[in-house]
Amino acid sequence: MGRWMKPEVYPLFAAVGVAVGVCCMQLVRNISTNPEVRVNKENRIAGILENFDEGEKYAEHGLRKYVRGRRPEIMPSLNKFFSDPE
Repeated sequence: MGRWMKPEVYPLFAAVGVAVGVCCMQLVRNISTNPEVRVNKENRIAGILENFDEGEKYAEHGLRKYVRGRRPEIMPSLNKFFSDPE
């Protein structure tokens, strides 16, 4: 056990933990809110539904609404400092 628990391995554990967390979050989101996924028998019997409102609500989630009007920059102040000379 001491062979794996070195300080150099902690960032790897953190990166793998974050990746597993994101995958689990997406799995739960798809199972619980995706209009095309039907878990219980009553909903599966209905077949293919054309519920465009529910699909639109699923596709336009909060994060997408938040970043829609923003520029695709990671550090806007640093980019502005180097790209806009005074």
